[in-house]
Amino acid sequence: MTLVEDFQRSADQHSALNAFTYLATDSLTQETETALSGPLSGMLVGVKDNIAVRDMPLTCASEILRDYISPYDATAVSHLKESGALIVGKTNLDEFAMGSSSEFSIFGPVRNPVNPDYVAGGSSGGSTAAVAAGLVDVALGTDTGGSVRQPASYCGIVGLKPTYGRVSRYGLVAFASSLDQIGILSRNVTDAARMLTVIAGADPSDATSVDHPVPSYAAKLETDPENLCVGVPQEYFAEGIQPEVKAHVDRIVDELRSMGVKVKTVSIPHTPSAIAIYYIISSAEASSNLARYDGVRYGSRQPNEDLQKMYTDTREHGFGPEVKRRIMLGTYVLSAGYYEAYYGKAQKVRRLLKQNFDRVFQEVDALITPTAPTTAFRQGEKLDDPLAMYLNDIYTASVNLAGLPAMSIPAGVDRKDLPIGCQLIAPPFEEETILQLGTIIERLEW
Repeated sequence: MTLVEDFQRSADQHSALNAFTYLATDSLTQETETALSGPLSGMLVGVKDNIAVRDMPLTCASEILRDYISPYDATAVSHLKESGALIVGKTNLDEFAMGSSSEFSIFGPVRNPVNPDYVAGGSSGGSTAAVAAGLVDVALGTDTGGSVRQPASYCGIVGLKPTYGRVSRYGLVAFASSLDQIGILSRNVTDAARMLTVIAGADPSDATSVDHPVPSYAAKLETDPENLCVGVPQEYFAEGIQPEVKAHVDRIVDELRSMGVKVKTVSIPHTPSAIAIYYIISSAEASSNLARYDGVRYGSRQPNEDLQKMYTDTREHGFGPEVKRRIMLGTYVLSAGYYEAYYGKAQKVRRLLKQNFDRVFQEVDALITPTAPTTAFRQGEKLDDPLAMYLNDIYTASVNLAGLPAMSIPAGVDRKDLPIGCQLIAPPFEEETILQLGTIIERLEW
């Protein structure tokens, strides 16, 4: 059985997970013949359906882009193809990456491979489920407030969010431009390191990408634990955390300490403000970025001779409820009379949060926290409670606001056998540190 036939068979067997929006099996046979060399030769990769892959749909799981076909490759995708990887299809997500459960999709919800009654997390739920189920070796996701790390935690795999600017955003459909970053889902730290080496680097097509040396991350995974100092921020273990989640992260801290890792309790005092800051800034940027979907240039259109009515009908029909909610919130905080009270103040507190991290990283090499306050919740449980849904990002959103690299690593399971995730955070462009720590944690027995 060929690689392509094996993938198709596996995808058919796991179709109930609803991980893919599009399968590229018809074009894969020819690509397999050319993908004979390169650092990722023959590796099967899923790509979240808000990242451009030439001649494949680019829907963002939204009605307004349902029939849109990308005419070009995102820079990260080009790097993958050049490295010998095989793009097997586009993966499901929350519409325009706005959600924490992958239930806000025109293609229907993604289900958790560990237990299909539970959510896979979001918004990169399709990429995560595809990796966790063994359909692909690795997948690209995107992380605006935790959308790679939180689903990785819920499904028991590795989720890496690089430093803002480490990976080009060219070809990524914008949600919140100062927060978005392409990330990696994998079943082990080594594959995440290999992927990052391929897709990282400066890109003239993305002015926010940074010209910073790209090491061979996989070659630098081994380190002496005694050379590391890890901080445990007290604000990440506050009221509301599931006891089993805290217990498992505490155990990891104890194991690291026993190996010689220095452990310090630290404080990031503006952490409690992170969710409020995040939803003000991300919604404001979403309101601006999504203004381009007007029925004129691309995407679907609701025909009407009255131009203003065409605009409103197109957007009313094309956007789902969560996207509309965030557009309205973002438009409100940017409106005259409220800009300084909300958006302006949020940007000032964001700066203070970044300074909190800067001070802490003068004392420690990395931080260790839970990825999410709880394990995965049931399908439909939080659909009618947006605030409860938003709080799933309470431990991840601050990382995006500060532009830092972070990774979720599996940390055992709870009494329902649902995965628990441990988050590692490092200073800018210190992905090596969290990959090294992740390798140490990966070897622990649960």
